[in-house]
Amino acid sequence: MTTIKGIDPKMIANNLTPFEPTHPGSMLKEEIEYRSISQKKLAVQIGLSYTVLNEVLNCKRNIYTEYAMLFEAALGIDARILIRTQIDYDMQTVKRNKIFSERLANIRKHADRF
Repeated sequence: MTTIKGIDPKMIANNLTPFEPTHPGSMLKEEIEYRSISQKKLAVQIGLSYTVLNEVLNCKRNIYTEYAMLFEAALGIDARILIRTQIDYDMQTVKRNKIFSERLANIRKHADRF
């Protein structure tokens, strides 16, 4: 990385990881609340059980491609944004797992042997 007029590139806001990863369900929950759409009505419209929809909106269930496309059809939110947000959420969550991070470090340490 190069510095921009003496600014350390590590300090640029776009390079920062949020303190708490954003789950796409929280984005969807805010959107349906803003639009005053009931969860039950949306669940029926997109053909998901209320429980599944509620788990997505409360960040307890991942958004898969099929779900993202259903939300795109119903709400007009680009499915790719939801999928990318889910991937970012998953990556940030895994990076915070110390046991997994140690496992990765161990693999990297021995990777030059391959």
